[in-house]
This record gives sequence, structure tokens and C-alpha cells, in this order.
Amino acid sequence: MAKVVILGAGIAGHTAATLLRRKLPKAHEIVVISPEPEWNWVPSNIWVGVGAMPRTSVVFALAPLYARLGIAFRQGRAVALHPEGDAASSTPFVEYTPAGAAADAPPQRETYDFLVNATGPKLNFAATPGLGPHGGHTVSVCTADHAVEAAHGFLASVERMRKGERQTLVVGMGHGTCTCQGAAFEYVFNVEHELRRLGVRDKARVVYLSNEYEVGDFGMGGLHLRRGGYVIPSRMFAESLFAERGIDWITRSHVRGVAPGKIDYTTLDDAEQELGFDFAMLIPPFRGIGLAAFDRSGAETTTKLFAPSGFMRVDADYTEKPFEQWSPADWPRTYRSPVYENIFAAGIAFAPPHAVSRPLRSPKGTLVAPAVPRTGMTAGIMGRTVAFSIADRVLRGPDAPLHEAPFATMGAACVASAGSGLLRGSAATITMYPVVPDYSRYEFGRDLDYTSGEVGLAGHWLKFVLHHLFLHKARCRPLWWMIPE
Repeated sequence: MAKVVILGAGIAGHTAATLLRRKLPKAHEIVVISPEPEWNWVPSNIWVGVGAMPRTSVVFALAPLYARLGIAFRQGRAVALHPEGDAASSTPFVEYTPAGAAADAPPQRETYDFLVNATGPKLNFAATPGLGPHGGHTVSVCTADHAVEAAHGFLASVERMRKGERQTLVVGMGHGTCTCQGAAFEYVFNVEHELRRLGVRDKARVVYLSNEYEVGDFGMGGLHLRRGGYVIPSRMFAESLFAERGIDWITRSHVRGVAPGKIDYTTLDDAEQELGFDFAMLIPPFRGIGLAAFDRSGAETTTKLFAPSGFMRVDADYTEKPFEQWSPADWPRTYRSPVYENIFAAGIAFAPPHAVSRPLRSPKGTLVAPAVPRTGMTAGIMGRTVAFSIADRVLRGPDAPLHEAPFATMGAACVASAGSGLLRGSAATITMYPVVPDYSRYEFGRDLDYTSGEVGLAGHWLKFVLHHLFLHKARCRPLWWMIPE
């Protein structure tokens, strides 16, 4: 009987675990190792982060669900992979530190036949001095707890505005190499919406601070849209939203450090700038969680399995070459390790072969390079793909063909919604196909029939419905498997 171990219980890991459990007979063992006891629907953290939704609406406990489904759950943090076993046995295993274990306690072992690395990112607040909620001077919405703290800070600023004080609220990216611009984009519109709803908009300056070359880049090189018989770049679409709502924007920036009430940043021309703030939510850069790897003799092989970023190498082309030579064909299709046939990576855990937006350096060498997002819809698709591949290999044998979901040809949808009720709110709804632009197939890199941008209440309703739909799916309630990723 086979044993599948999944590291991480975010969108990719949870999708893989639940689908594997549905596909495989109970005699096969599914084990999930995750440091967090709860599943978090991260896209709705932005509503928690302005006080428009309680934390309880975006999380639920994993252990009871997994117990009902027949999935073993180990709350702990994976620290090392041993894909060849060790001197005592050739059985592969992963080492993890159980939650609550003493600092000097030895790690626990979990053997496996197949391994899915869905650990997600390390939130690398330390890359920027003073960044983040853990001893820093900014807040975050990357986790449910972070979002609760962000709401406290935001509402404290609102109270000061009610007393007549003017406030500067800054939302954006906390480093020149950040990803998830979409989350910051959505959060800044929720901040602005709530300020208007609470009657204090006239007392606030709202600023969007980003490492994007232009707003509307989103780490995906921007996109083009058909509007009124014309084809326009997403920059015009995004700038019109900011201008309409009175939000200032600063792009091409790298945050060097954050002090109380002050953000120190440089731009691509090496101009050193300061931006004062009363409240700031800045997304940190991401990197791998720091898994080590060892061969059977105990020699470290981390660089064999992982890129320098700490993310796992998969079936992608990691050859270093100029930007002009990058191709959609460089991106993975099966998400399997090129070194070990029984190891896969899904979601943020896989190492991108390169950026999609052109990386740029200032004359002094400062890197300003938005990274491509690999969250939400794409993470779910990857989790499903590796789950189906493993299930087929277990049930049909080691020669069963792997399922494919080429990252370069995935479509994606993003609904940036402000407000959380049914009657008050609006959303910018953006769809694109493919995620990685392909100029050999499409004049503007993407198919304009499937790439669109709209603003209005209908998109807000869609986001509200998706919130409940995906929580229903994640809780494995009736017919959950019929809801697509």
C-alpha cells in the first residue's frame, strides 16, 4: 500500500490531500504535515484586514476535517528531506519538528512513497529592516492573524481621523523583489472604500507603493484589454481606478528600510526618497521555507533539489539566459522533481524558471523585479494535477503518464473587491489567458478574447460568492469535488 506525505495545508497542499483521499482507497495512507492548525482562505484576508469580516469567516480547524476524511494530520514544521533514506534504510523520509516540541528535541520522521512539497513561502520580512508585524513598523494581510492586527491599526487611524487628525495610509510592496501585487492592489481599494464608508476620507492621504514598473503590471508583465473598440494596456485601466478614487501611486520602488512613521525607499534612478506614514501595510518578499536535503550517506544535497531562492526545482528550464530568450516553454508542466520521480512541488513551493515582468537594476545595482504570483487559482490547479498524477501511479503502476497543467498556458482570474456586503461595494475583475505571455501566438502576448478587465457591483457579488463557494469546497461539504479550482 502507498503512503503519500504532503508538506503544507494551504490551497495547493489541501487540494492535493483531499483529492488524493477521494481518489485512493482507504488502505493507502495520506499524511499532511503543516505548522498551522487551521486552513485559511487567504484571498478574503483583505476584508479581515479592514475590519469588514471576522477572522472566523476565513479559517477552520484542519484536524477535525482530516479525521473525518481519513487523512493523518501532523502539526509541525518540515525541516529536512531524505529522498534516499539513510544508512539504516533506503526508505525515503522527511524530518519535521512537531508543534510545541522543546527547542532541543530531535525532529520526528515520516516515511513516504510519494512526497508533495506544498509548503508555500517564508514571509521574508527580515529582507527589509523594520518591515512587518513581528517587531517591525508595518502590518501585513498574508495570514489571518496578520490581517486581524492590520484591522486594529487601520481602525485606530480611523479613530484619529474622527478626532480631526490627518493620516497617511500606505499600502504596497516592502521590497524590490516582492510578488502578490494583486493582494496589495485589492487591499488599498478596501482601505479607500472603508474610509469613505466611515466618513473620514477627507482626512486621509492614501498611497500605493509598488515595485512594479507601472501599475497594472502585477508581476505578469502587464496585459492588454479591449475597451470601447480600442486595445489599451492595463496601466491605463489601473491608473484610472487610482485617479478616480484619489489614490496616489509610486512605482519602480525598492523599500530599503522602515522606521516608525517613515519608509526609506529608492527608485530605479537611485533617487533616495522618504515617505511618511501613520499606517502602512506592506507585503514582504517571499522565499522558500528553508528545507534542507540529504543523500543516503548524509551528505547535504540541498542545492540539487532547490533553487537559491529556497523553492524546489521542478520540470522547468532553469538555464540562465537573457530576458529576450525567455519562453513560455521554460515553465513546468507536471511539477515533478527532475531528480526524484516520487517528489512533486505545487503552488508557491515550486521555483519559477524566471520572472515574467522584465527584471531591472538601477545604475547602482538595486534589483527591482516583481515576481510572478503562484497563488489562488493556479495553486489549486497545481495541487489537483500532482494529486491526479500520484493517484494514477499508485493505482495503475509507475509507468502511468503524469497529468499536465502547463503553468505557461494556464488562465487566471482575479477579483479585487472593495466592501464585503451584497449591496455596497465594487470590484475590478480581471481575467487573463495565458498567465505567461506568448508573443509567438498572440499579438499582445495574450488572447484578448479571454483577457478582460471590468469594474462594478457584479464582480463584487462574484467575489462574495467565491468566498463561500471555496470555503464549502475546502470543508469537503456535499459535492465539493464538483467545484473547479
